Amino acid sequence: MAVKVTITGTRSIPAESEARLPRLFDGYLGPFADPDAHFYLGGAVGIDTAALAWLAEHSKASLTVVVPCTVADQPDTAATSIRHWQEAGRLVEVVELRADRLGTATYHARNRWMVDHSDFVIGFPRGTEPTSGTWYTVNYAADQNKPRLVVPI
Repeated sequence: MAVKVTITGTRSIPAESEARLPRLFDGYLGPFADPDAHFYLGGAVGIDTAALAWLAEHSKASLTVVVPCTVADQPDTAATSIRHWQEAGRLVEVVELRADRLGTATYHARNRWMVDHSDFVIGFPRGTEPTSGTWYTVNYAADQNKPRLVVPI
């Protein structure tokens, strides 16, 4: 079954969790990363960049990066990763939503866009803070009656 999946997660990965990411991605992204799957990633630092690299290296799934403004407005590490995977031919699309400026509202709009284009959401939150963007996205998916998988970091 071709599934469209949004990946959302924390921008700050604790050092002790970073070493566990490949195993977590094997277990929680791998089962959905069929060649006919399509993943939407937010293009930020942290989980977005780490999941993009893992999916690009370990799957043949289609990958789309969605940014709230432009790639040039992303942090250097994230922008470099996006350009690298784009040049390597691993991205089917980079969606630049071209918001006037970055902020909570534009990140939430980007996340809603991804959820609206997906069948399923996988969240990698750090903690249970309900005001985090990850939890906002997971809860938005719930409001849309979309399945969610939450993998705490």
